[in-house]
Amino acid sequence: MSKKVVIVGGGAAGFFAAINIAENRPDYEVIIIEKSDQVLQKVKISGGGRCNLTNACFDPKELVKFYPRGGKELLGPFNQFMTGDTMEWFESRGIPLKIEDDNRIFPASNSSQTIVDFFIDTTQKLGVKVLTQHRVATVLKKDNQFEIVTSKGNFIADIVLMATGSNNRMYQVISPLGHNIIHTVPSLFTFEINDNRLKTIPGISVPNATVQIKNKEFSMDGPLLITHWGMSGPAILKLSAFAARYLAEVNYYFDLEVNWLSKSDELVMSELKEFKLAHPKKTMISKSVFPEIPNRLWEQICLFVNIDSKIIWADCDKNQLQKLTNEITKANFKATGKSTFKEEFVMAGGVDLKEINFKKMESKIHPNLFFAGEILNIDAVTGGFNFQNAWTGAYIAALSIIEN
Repeated sequence: MSKKVVIVGGGAAGFFAAINIAENRPDYEVIIIEKSDQVLQKVKISGGGRCNLTNACFDPKELVKFYPRGGKELLGPFNQFMTGDTMEWFESRGIPLKIEDDNRIFPASNSSQTIVDFFIDTTQKLGVKVLTQHRVATVLKKDNQFEIVTSKGNFIADIVLMATGSNNRMYQVISPLGHNIIHTVPSLFTFEINDNRLKTIPGISVPNATVQIKNKEFSMDGPLLITHWGMSGPAILKLSAFAARYLAEVNYYFDLEVNWLSKSDELVMSELKEFKLAHPKKTMISKSVFPEIPNRLWEQICLFVNIDSKIIWADCDKNQLQKLTNEITKANFKATGKSTFKEEFVMAGGVDLKEINFKKMESKIHPNLFFAGEILNIDAVTGGFNFQNAWTGAYIAALSIIEN
C-alpha cells in the first residue's frame, strides 16, 4: 500500500533516510521539508569543506565511547549499522572514500560538494520531493496520521521522520506531542583564557597534553593548541563535550589544570635532574628539555617560575626544580568563557532518549513518528562521530519505515 512519508529537516539524516526509503519502496511518496532556502548546509561546511563522513573505528563498544550523551543507547544501533556499513553504502554508490592518519574518513575528492551533489542528484532521480522555505509551525496527530503545518501549506502524512538536528524552535513544535525535551547547552567549544603565559605564543601546540577541570573528574588528553583567545585542539574539544553541562552550570568560569606532557611529577622531575647533570653550564631558558614542548612555550614556563635568561642548570636548586615540575604537570589557568569551534555546530540536549525505541528509532509515544540525528539527546566529539549517529539513526528509521 502506498504511503506518504514526510521528513522534517533537509540535512544529512533526512537525505540519507529518504534515499534508503525511496530505493526500496518506490510506491511510497517521500517528501523532505526544509525551513531554509538551501539544503545540506552543515554537510557542505563540515570538516573544513571536506565533509568528515565518519571515523575508522570499527568496534561498536569502542565507538560509543566517543559519545558523551547517547553512547549506551547507540550500542544496539551500531551493531546494526556501523562505520564500515557507512563506507560500503557510499562507495557502492560511486563515492570513493579515504581514511586519514587520524582515522577520520573523507570522500576521496576532498570536497563536501561531492556528497551534497550526490544527495541532491539521487533524491531527484528517485522522485523524492525536496521543499525548501517550508517553516514547520506544528506537527499534529490526527487519528492514525499526522498533519504538518508549515509556512507554505499543510501536509498529511502516514509517517513522519524528525531529522532537523538540534533546534530549539523544533523542540517547541515536538513538545505538544508529549515528548520530553532535555534542555540544550553548547558542546564542542574552545576555552577563552586571558593569561600572560599564552599571549605571545598563539599557534604553539603540544602533541599530547592532559587537561582537567580542577577538582572535578572531567579529564581528557590529546593534542592541545594555544590560540590568540586561549586554548583549543582535540584535548580541549573533547573536554568541552564531556563536561558540557557542568561548564554551562558554572557559566564557563572554571580553573583548568594542564599537564603539558601527560607525564607524572616523578618522571618529569627525574628527566629534569638528568638534564641538569648532563648540561650544567647551559642556560635553563635557552632550550626546552622536552621535545614535545616547543622552545617558546618552554620559555614562558621558565619565566612563570622566575627562571630568567641568566640562570644556568648548575645553579638551579631543588625548590626551582619542583616549581618547574609543577608548572609542567599541573599548570593552572582560569577560563573565563567559551568560543565556538567553527567547523562544528553541536549541542548537548534534545528529545529524551527514554522515549525512543532504538530498535526502530521510533517514538514510544506515537507509532509512525521517527527520529534521527542530533534532534535526539545524542552528541559526540569531533572526528566524524556526529555524522555516524545521523547515518545509523536514519538507516534504522528507514528500515522500519520500509517494513511499515
